Amino acid sequence: MDSIHAPGAEKRVTRNGRKSLLAATVLASAQIIAVVCATPSHAATSTTSHHAKRTRSAASHSTLQHNATTNRSAAAASVVPAAQPTAARAGTRDALSHPFEANTSEDVVVTGSALRSGRYNPNPVQVVKSQDIQQTSATNLGDYLQRLPSIGSSGTSNAVQNGGEGLSCTDLRNLGSSRVLVLIDGKRMTQTMASGFSCANLNNIPTDMIESVEILKDGGSELYGADAVAGVINVKLKHNITGGTITARGGITDVGDDKTGKLSGQYGFNFDHGKGNITVFGQYMTQEGVMQKNRGYLSNPWTENTAIGDSPTYGSGYSATSRVFGDNTPGAGVVPDGKGGYRTFSSSDRYNYGGPSSLLSYLQTSNLGGDAHYDLNKHVTLYANVWYTHESQNSQMAGMPVAGSVYPSTLSNPLYLPENAPYYSSSWGDNAYMYRRYTDVGNREMNTASDTYQVTAGAKGYIVGKWEYDVSMGYGSSQATFNTNNELNYRKLMQTYGISQVDPSDAGSAVTYDPSVCQASAGCVLSNPMDPLSSKAADYVRFNEHNHADYQLRDFNARVHNDQVVKLPWKNGGSLGIAGGIEHRSEQASYHADPLDISGDSSGNSSSNTGGGFDATEVYLEGKMTLLHNAFLAKNLMIDAQGRWSHYNTFGSTQTWKVGIDWAPVQDISFSATLGTSFRQPSVTELYGGQNVSYASAIDPCAQVSTYGALSEAVTAYCMKQGIKNPATFEQPNSQIPIVQGGNSKVQPETARTYTIGTVITPRWTPGLRVGVTYWHYTLKNMIGTLPTQYIVDSCATGTSSYECQFVNPRNSAQQLTTVENVYQNVGGLRTSGIDFDLSYRISLSMRDSLTLNNNFQQLVSYLQQNEPGGPWYNYAGRLFYQGYGAGMPRVRDYASATWTHDNFSFTYMMSYTGGMKWNDGTNDVSCSQYYYCKTPGIFTHDVTVNYKLGRWNFMGGVNNILDKKAPFVADGATNTSAQNYSELMLGRYVYLQAGVNF
Repeated sequence: MDSIHAPGAEKRVTRNGRKSLLAATVLASAQIIAVVCATPSHAATSTTSHHAKRTRSAASHSTLQHNATTNRSAAAASVVPAAQPTAARAGTRDALSHPFEANTSEDVVVTGSALRSGRYNPNPVQVVKSQDIQQTSATNLGDYLQRLPSIGSSGTSNAVQNGGEGLSCTDLRNLGSSRVLVLIDGKRMTQTMASGFSCANLNNIPTDMIESVEILKDGGSELYGADAVAGVINVKLKHNITGGTITARGGITDVGDDKTGKLSGQYGFNFDHGKGNITVFGQYMTQEGVMQKNRGYLSNPWTENTAIGDSPTYGSGYSATSRVFGDNTPGAGVVPDGKGGYRTFSSSDRYNYGGPSSLLSYLQTSNLGGDAHYDLNKHVTLYANVWYTHESQNSQMAGMPVAGSVYPSTLSNPLYLPENAPYYSSSWGDNAYMYRRYTDVGNREMNTASDTYQVTAGAKGYIVGKWEYDVSMGYGSSQATFNTNNELNYRKLMQTYGISQVDPSDAGSAVTYDPSVCQASAGCVLSNPMDPLSSKAADYVRFNEHNHADYQLRDFNARVHNDQVVKLPWKNGGSLGIAGGIEHRSEQASYHADPLDISGDSSGNSSSNTGGGFDATEVYLEGKMTLLHNAFLAKNLMIDAQGRWSHYNTFGSTQTWKVGIDWAPVQDISFSATLGTSFRQPSVTELYGGQNVSYASAIDPCAQVSTYGALSEAVTAYCMKQGIKNPATFEQPNSQIPIVQGGNSKVQPETARTYTIGTVITPRWTPGLRVGVTYWHYTLKNMIGTLPTQYIVDSCATGTSSYECQFVNPRNSAQQLTTVENVYQNVGGLRTSGIDFDLSYRISLSMRDSLTLNNNFQQLVSYLQQNEPGGPWYNYAGRLFYQGYGAGMPRVRDYASATWTHDNFSFTYMMSYTGGMKWNDGTNDVSCSQYYYCKTPGIFTHDVTVNYKLGRWNFMGGVNNILDKKAPFVADGATNTSAQNYSELMLGRYVYLQAGVNF
């Protein structure tokens, strides 16, 4: 038991091994860098075009201007990518070499407002610069964002092997990826659809083209529309580049896996005397992944948490040999003894599904894009941008386990064996059925591929006076295929065994032996279910599953704004700014399932074709008024009001609003507050996503009746009513329960109310210091979502909520759960609150040296969830949903960095902390007096990066998780840890090198 998470569980790298590691890392980069060295050596130009000098709106194509009230990471100065946009390089106060200027007064537009503002802004916005991403080991934006305390674990990461389908979906405040709106340059990002969910796939955004990421950590529905309930992530790409860059990166873990390579290039040029610019870019990234067997402490997972006094249960009850249950067999069933007889199934027969499974997927992305603009005059600037991404993902799981057909198929469930068959043993008694994992058919291989492109074109400029406009049309499309190789055709498997149902319309029907069902089918090989399948028989029952999904977005925007409509007439009065616009968008999605999934012949899944969409027409208005400026006890006093009217063809009309205030009595400190409402209509996936059968990590209450304490008697009575004669000896073959998941056309919209209160301190006597504190609070009503499967079955079995029993379908004749309905529904409500603490401090140590400190801290105060309308509230703050890919809500998270810069050299240290969490199964906390493990400790990780600039070249190297901290033990039933929360620790120590050159 201790060996599962012991620090020494992994082999240590010897001195020779470290030399090999260094050599492998160099080699991983060398081939790509060789391409770089072969490029012509032309110096990059830095001419600033007319277009680059103009101040742009939030959706503009200029580089990011800095707002002193937003968080900055100044580590940046030394980790500069090889090429920068023209506007960023121009002038003596380079935005990259001065990433944080506490006393800047430059007017810019920051996410959360359509109007420019100076250093004062009531909205809590965090800014991440490209350098912050580059100086980490992250090869995609989603992996980097996981470091930030405000980013939750309720989304989908690249570490999710079973059901993640190659998507990287972020979320804010643990409110789910469906409640965060992802923008690219201020415009909606095209989503990627999977089976049962969709999201803005962050794997599609090339990291080397990111200029900055602005995170609005407050509701934004009143300005941006639905989906922005938790906030907005606005990814600003590099534009207006003159010159070019090629960057290459290679990395490898200290055990020689997860080899990663990345090559990117970008080139831009001005034309017609700087009136226009064209920029093109491309990026290719490949990440090898990690097999679970190569992490010793994760390689043999516990099936479930273990009670004190009991021995852990490893592996699955679906053995690689046939396991038979009958009226005369022991409760555990019997397996062939290799001598023509049978013996009782034992723990040695359990199958370690961790051995052949992927821990982290193989991932490959290719990106191409271009951006162009042309200034006709000050009234008309034409612009267009296009980007395309091809992504492929590959992972592997153990061979298919089979116990019977998959709901709602009417094929035999469980897999009954006919008593008149020559292979039937009288020692089994009557009503014999079998379980088996078909390793002889091969391990399951999941391959996902998606093609996503998005095109935006428009015009912007001045109308008259200071009134500006921006009109654009965007179109995006995503097509994805989801293939699973080495699935089983259950109908053909029954034919192979000569099994025929007496009543084919009844899954519980009696069966008879009829070899003609096989003999009449071409390619069928009559087989004995107690023996391994021959290669020909395996070929007959094997099939490769193919599913397809499509998503389309059309988005028209027309916006106008004037930052200074009128100056207020009183002394020290500021100005009134007004912005408004109209947006019309439509979203359509469809899912096409494999024919065998639709017919019910697949042994692993059941699904359906589906599709649908909606149209929305919206109008928004914002007013920002600076009541006082440079007055006594009012260095700045500003109010901001936003409103949006939306009409959906599915749910009618609604309104949302938001008000904010920012008061700075003196220039050293400001106070701010916001209050707003949000409205989210169900997404196309939540409404029209195809329903399919999946497998959730959960334990049948009837297989653990003794664990319910005072409720054990109630659970026992429930199980006996279900037909289980002796619940004390009843066994579940593995730690999963089949669930029906997917869309629900009856789901209704959800609403939310959000407020924040904060202060920012930028003392004049400490130049370069910024300290910010924000209290935030969200309340969601009529919340759309799904529930932990364990919560549903527990609530029904214990009688604490008979409401949930409607979602538990009848058991099969072997008394095993067939399915639990867990489609999207309006589950109840959620209330969560917390405190953010942000610090940035740049210190000049000498003429050649500087030190930059940054800290991002979040304290979760509350996380209360109501799992059914009118039901009780559950406190999940500081809890980890430990089963399967469950989310964690740690009370404390922190991310800090320190960078020392000396001329062209810099050294950066980064620290991440995730607080300890109590384990929770969705209903109750795990009892520390009853189980060996009931909580996870707080975890620190440490990374370092060095950077050196030599002329046109920029070199960087780093070590992620330098102390090789292991992921903490979590009895999740799949990996012995929590992949959603500790994916970087699962990887282990990781080394990378990067080189870039300007030309």
